[in-house]
Amino acid sequence: MFLAGDIGGTKTLIAAFDGDEQRLSVVREQEFHSAQHSSLAEIVADFLRSGPRLELSAACFGVAGMVVGGRCRTTNLPWELDAAELARAAGLPKVKLLNDLEAMALGMLCLRPAEFECLNETGPAPNAGNLAVIAAGTGLGEAVLYWDGQHYRPIASEGGHADFAPRTELEIELLRYLRGMFGEHVSYERVLSGPGIHNIYRFLRDGGYAPEPRWLAAGLKQSADPSALISHAGLAGKDELCRQTLELFATLYGAEAGNLALRCLATHVYLGGGIAPKLKSVLADGSFMRGFLGKGRLAGLLKGVAVRLSLNQRAALLGAAHCAARL
Repeated sequence: MFLAGDIGGTKTLIAAFDGDEQRLSVVREQEFHSAQHSSLAEIVADFLRSGPRLELSAACFGVAGMVVGGRCRTTNLPWELDAAELARAAGLPKVKLLNDLEAMALGMLCLRPAEFECLNETGPAPNAGNLAVIAAGTGLGEAVLYWDGQHYRPIASEGGHADFAPRTELEIELLRYLRGMFGEHVSYERVLSGPGIHNIYRFLRDGGYAPEPRWLAAGLKQSADPSALISHAGLAGKDELCRQTLELFATLYGAEAGNLALRCLATHVYLGGGIAPKLKSVLADGSFMRGFLGKGRLAGLLKGVAVRLSLNQRAALLGAAHCAARL
């Protein structure tokens, strides 16, 4: 029996599993609000106390941040993680920390075809080239699964913090606007994330691209999650400004997904994270693929890349579980 976790800036999912890589069975699972806890060790202790005693042999946690030497400073939480300290605190013989997108990438290999929405249904079958994973959520994560001829090997990255590269006059204006907010360096995460949706909305509003209705302005002032309100209004067709926000978000998401596919010559691109399933209808309406294919001379190459949106938000947890089963 072993422990696995998906540690995000907003929520943390912990589960105990039984079995092996071929057959995983969930024994107990619990979700925590990350910011309400001072550390991952505190969450793990709460989980272990919440039910019958578990005889655990190992644990693996996918964490939102750069993992070096078994240590990680989380990107969107004030946590310092150390695999050795977690092992001592939880009484576990083995603990491994993975970048959350490494874990998600491994998890994509575990999902059934019915757990994906196809945005571009072409490309060769898996086991025939590299795979790319991009996931917008609290932040923006990117990873690659390198095919070595026999197995997929996950490669973590911090590509979400790379420079935002505008392609159109509108996007150039967006970059200038965001430079005024964040300074010289504007990353893709500033536009492709939960907070990024709000950033795009404010740019379009302040640029006069559509009027902001009073009911929406009042709602945004009171909302703890303005991006969720913007998304809801845009999906429901209640407001033109919100609709434009989601369209631009989808186009930029496609553009960066295409960049990632080119960087690793991916045969498949998987969209993960919490935002994509909620915006499935927007991502499937053509805006995403226009951004994805807008690569000039290499547009033809990307037409042959399969693009699939994961509908299972537990992919990172499953990937961490499979990793734990091998420890």
